[in-house]
Amino acid sequence: MHEHQTHDYALKKRNSWCQFNHAKMTVMEALNELNKLVDDSDPDIDLPNSFHALQTAERIREQHPDKEWFQLTGLLHDLGKVMALWGEPQWSTVGDTFVTGCAPSPAIVFTEQFKSNPDMNDPIKSTKLGVYTENCGLDNVVMSWGHDEYMYHLLRHNKATLPEEALYMVRFHSFYPWHTGNDYDYLCTEKDRKMLPWVREFNKFDLYSKSDEVPDIEKLTPYYQGLIDKYCPGVLSW
Repeated sequence: MHEHQTHDYALKKRNSWCQFNHAKMTVMEALNELNKLVDDSDPDIDLPNSFHALQTAERIREQHPDKEWFQLTGLLHDLGKVMALWGEPQWSTVGDTFVTGCAPSPAIVFTEQFKSNPDMNDPIKSTKLGVYTENCGLDNVVMSWGHDEYMYHLLRHNKATLPEEALYMVRFHSFYPWHTGNDYDYLCTEKDRKMLPWVREFNKFDLYSKSDEVPDIEKLTPYYQGLIDKYCPGVLSW
């Protein structure tokens, strides 16, 4: 994966997928599509991703019963993986994410793969700041392409009314060097740092909700449909 995720590649993928011309679906329809996908990068669970989405949402609901937006974020966070059903290779859909256009954190898993990434031979993109300026903000970086980035842009494009905390959770839940080790802090603003505890809180449920227990989809659907209708209703462009 890492050898292919250059800065230019990530920009190209973002420009292509953010045309949002692949499908018209509701959130529930997208969730049903995920029944066809088992994430090759996830060793923790053999169930389809739609089940993990409900497991995550229900765990959040148990601990944060007053935060409907947080519960819905648990349901939505992996929906960008539908890209894999439309031809995007899994290495460009799932897995840990990182900032492109600058030197990678040594904490990134399989960091040895960067030796074959052309950006590591670029005199600018191979440096600590790369194409960025210090404290430019994560809003202004180009992340490696994957389901996190796609779903983040999709929610913004479709004018979802989820709070900024939710959008950070969606966009950065696979950005492990940042939310587990504070790497890339030199690119962050105070807003990013303020949002970091929310991303960490989300990942408690994303990581530890994975089990072989099958959720009762029929029973849970009416509740989550109500949340969808509140924050991202109707048919969305994918």
